Amino acid sequence: MGGPCVPKPSERIKVVVLGGGTGLSTLLRGLKKLPVDITAIVTVADDGGSSGRLREDYDIPPPGDVRNVIAALSDVEPLVEAMFQYRFNHSKDLEGHSLGNLMLAALTAITGDFGHAVSEMSRVLNINGKVLPAANQVVTLHAVYEDGSIVTGESKIPLVDKPIRSVMITPEDVQPLPEAIQAIKKADLIVIGPGSLYTSILPNLLVPEIQQAIRESDALRVYMCNLMTQAGETEAYKASHHLQAIINHTGPDIIDVVLASDYDLPDQIVDMYSEEHAAPVVVDVEKIETLGIEVIQKDIAVIRDGSVRHNAEKVALWLVYEALSNKK
Repeated sequence: MGGPCVPKPSERIKVVVLGGGTGLSTLLRGLKKLPVDITAIVTVADDGGSSGRLREDYDIPPPGDVRNVIAALSDVEPLVEAMFQYRFNHSKDLEGHSLGNLMLAALTAITGDFGHAVSEMSRVLNINGKVLPAANQVVTLHAVYEDGSIVTGESKIPLVDKPIRSVMITPEDVQPLPEAIQAIKKADLIVIGPGSLYTSILPNLLVPEIQQAIRESDALRVYMCNLMTQAGETEAYKASHHLQAIINHTGPDIIDVVLASDYDLPDQIVDMYSEEHAAPVVVDVEKIETLGIEVIQKDIAVIRDGSVRHNAEKVALWLVYEALSNKK
């Protein structure tokens, strides 16, 4: 196969990415370099740290994940992005707040609408794409554990050392922004993840209209499998366990392909992660295929500063130039 052909402007691929946390931001930094139209739909279930304090004080959706995605897609001077991401650490009143979170809270208070505030901030930072919160209101995440106990609050869920049976959001009938549904309907490619399974990925998929739009979409629907398990959420999970959890919450026929890493991590990195009760996610291909999902394994992992991350450039190139061309 020869090198990829850059699509003409009229052929730009429409990509919708759903998730939250650093995994989503990392992927978007790779995608924004390619000739694609990006829409990022970002979870709004966070209730910890600066986001949680602003959520409680102003009764607004938490801005943290949205802020990180705006920064990832921004096309401004590095100093401006650094200012937007700056976190105050030497003030009793501002301790822990980032400037971007405060700006989004201020814009929401001025406009009376979080979605509009995100849109205006995206314009100010000249982002390459569109950022949409999964809901335009406060959403609360709850986890039900295998012993039947329930914990409320996204930040508290990973701290409970028990297997999670399921998660749910309230209000259950939360409405997404119409732009999010339109983006999903028009998408050529829908990417779910990477990110924390129960606290970043599933909160988006639990919004009823978002889930329905993805199920009815003709786009190629790709799940980006996490590279490592996560303490408090997915300890001992294989790739099939991640997918089964999504199916349990959404029903089948919502994912076509899973993209996973085939990189064998060095022993010292594995040992380091084991101290944090994390391990490489085992890709159990045969079990995944019984779920009706195609498995693609690629060299898409990289070690940076002692941490395992997705190689955003490699992932983006595969998504844009290989995934759709291989769609059946």
